[in-house]
Amino acid sequence: MAPQSRVPCTCAAAPDARQPRKGSLLTVHHLDQLLLVCSLVLLVAVAAVRISSRSGLPSLLVYLGIGIAMGQDGVGDIHFNNTELTQVIGYAALVVILAEGGLGTKWTEVRPVLSSAATLALVGVAVSVGVTAAGAHYLVGLEWRQAFIVGAVVSSTDAAAVFSVLRRIPLPARVTGTLEAESGFNDAPVVILVVAFSTAGPVEHWYALVGEIALELAIGAAIGLAVGWLGSWGLRHVALPASGLYPIAVLAIAVTAYAAGALAHGSGFLAVYLAAMMLGNAKLPHWPATRGFADGLGWIAQIGMFVLLGLLVTPHELGDDVWPALIIGLVLTMVARPLSVVVSLTPFRVPWQEQTLMSWAGLRGAVPIILATIPMVNGVTGSRRVFNIVFVLVVVYTLVQGPTLPWLARKLKLGEGPEAADLGIESAPLERLRGHLLSVAIPRESKMHGVEVNELRLPAGAAVTLVVRDGKSFVPLPSTVLRRGDELLVVATDPVRDAAERRLRAVGRGGKLAGWLGTDNATAGH
Repeated sequence: MAPQSRVPCTCAAAPDARQPRKGSLLTVHHLDQLLLVCSLVLLVAVAAVRISSRSGLPSLLVYLGIGIAMGQDGVGDIHFNNTELTQVIGYAALVVILAEGGLGTKWTEVRPVLSSAATLALVGVAVSVGVTAAGAHYLVGLEWRQAFIVGAVVSSTDAAAVFSVLRRIPLPARVTGTLEAESGFNDAPVVILVVAFSTAGPVEHWYALVGEIALELAIGAAIGLAVGWLGSWGLRHVALPASGLYPIAVLAIAVTAYAAGALAHGSGFLAVYLAAMMLGNAKLPHWPATRGFADGLGWIAQIGMFVLLGLLVTPHELGDDVWPALIIGLVLTMVARPLSVVVSLTPFRVPWQEQTLMSWAGLRGAVPIILATIPMVNGVTGSRRVFNIVFVLVVVYTLVQGPTLPWLARKLKLGEGPEAADLGIESAPLERLRGHLLSVAIPRESKMHGVEVNELRLPAGAAVTLVVRDGKSFVPLPSTVLRRGDELLVVATDPVRDAAERRLRAVGRGGKLAGWLGTDNATAGH
């Protein structure tokens, strides 16, 4: 749409002389009001993050509540029923969320569990769809098409919902890596299934559908890896004129991967996740700034998406669908999800404690609600009921599972013991000097606290040149003891830049004995 065109108003409020009539166009005056409302919603949503973090509830419930409160059954009395706009915005937000998730995925944690996570995202989804659809058909009485749509929609897990609850609990790297990779991988096959089940006409030749899914995933994976590699290579070898351009370039490359994958009839969602994961593990300049920008953009995408979904739902229509949602959710949570985990992870000899936690950690967030708009847009019979069932299911079972996840992790002895916080390292390339300036922030939980500068044992060609402590900077001696809260400036020549960062992260995790404890290679993160 051209910038000069006027945008039709897709939401209406209670009748008022100051409000435009239905079908009128959005004027500049109303645009000012809209911007004011959006800014207030964002401020309230950001404040709600604190509430969700203290209560242990996933933030999606807070944002959905804001949307419902603004809707036609709430104090805002805003009537909104544009499912096509919701789907478009939801897809765009999902691209941003997947990109942010990929940038935060550590390859060192995902690599050992890549095969098991991929199996859980493919075989596990198939098992979950089949079991849940059978329960929806035989126990609730949905038609087979509606049952399979519900089964496919709720089979996608949400990383944002899971890790908003578990971020305060240190878990084994295998559990964290598996859940994170699964949530990034399983969106792609689920979207393909939902679109296939929502297409008019019968779904014939299931093996053809399986082949189509495999082909789209292969195309998406190839494009995502190619775009990610080319983008990371370019950002490492081309010095941009301003550090603020790096976050924009990284997000632009990730979105390009999605667009290229979708245009090539592949899985754009898998492409954007893989491209972002490659970029996130490529040692790019100004990485902490890029990560912070992506994190903030991901929050905005989640807030906007959840509020919009809350506006779309009509609470007074949910009464008849509560019991069907509870029954389907019970089948999904107690039968389908555990069975999919057991079938997928038992061949990889994953301990039963970890399988139990991952079975209960299959939280559903905004993705299933967004996917539930696909049959509505395609005019599938009973699609409004499917949307209501999915909405109630996501809210109720997130409310049940979210607060109990930390308790279950502790009972299974998977969340005990403190974990050293990773260092914040920002790299600025010194092109003409063929070196790098590393800015290192020592967090409170870092084991670098109490380590002398000479005990860092940095490789030849790297040295700590400046320490900033309590707002004052000084040149350290070899015997200077580092403290939590310090900021270090480390100069490293180009050949030893990666080795210096690996060593710094190793000491941050394992202390001065990191080399002898074998933690050097295990801590090579971002």
